[in-house]
Amino acid sequence: MRAFVAVEIQDYNILDAIAKIQSEFKIKATPVNKKNMHFTLLFLGEISEEAAENVKKALCTISFKPIEVRFTHVGAFPNPRSPRVVWIGVDDTSSRQLVELASQVEKKLGPLGFKSDKPFKAHLTIFRIKIRADDISNIIEKFKKIDLGKYIMTELKFKQSILTPNGPIYSDLQVVLAQ
Repeated sequence: MRAFVAVEIQDYNILDAIAKIQSEFKIKATPVNKKNMHFTLLFLGEISEEAAENVKKALCTISFKPIEVRFTHVGAFPNPRSPRVVWIGVDDTSSRQLVELASQVEKKLGPLGFKSDKPFKAHLTIFRIKIRADDISNIIEKFKKIDLGKYIMTELKFKQSILTPNGPIYSDLQVVLAQ
């Protein structure tokens, strides 16, 4: 099974505000569906049922407090001139707390052979661009500063991802609650 560890956005006001931002981008790209909005803390890839059970045991030992997330800006990877991903970023405090949680996840899952291929950067993907896109610097500039409100994240999720022609279908394998 294809799996990852994430924290999801479940506030409909924020999700609607994100959808409004998505509608302003006139680019050939695949928008992330509102129900799939999340921060990937660690992508695990294809894993066995046995590995999934071991991941569940390790994630049970994670302890974290609720994280207040403030969405503050829009950006693109690798850059706005030749974007592959368009994302929404968070303020510094939210970012530090999410980086800390991602680090804790990696420490717990590291002994099981799971390691991130790059340092975690707190971002919420809103578009995936498969075909080379034009420079979107002017649209990114328009959303240099945004305020979508705050969201209190209280759940860490171990998720399965099934890829389909109509986009991924995610399901929860485990939910770990903040304390």
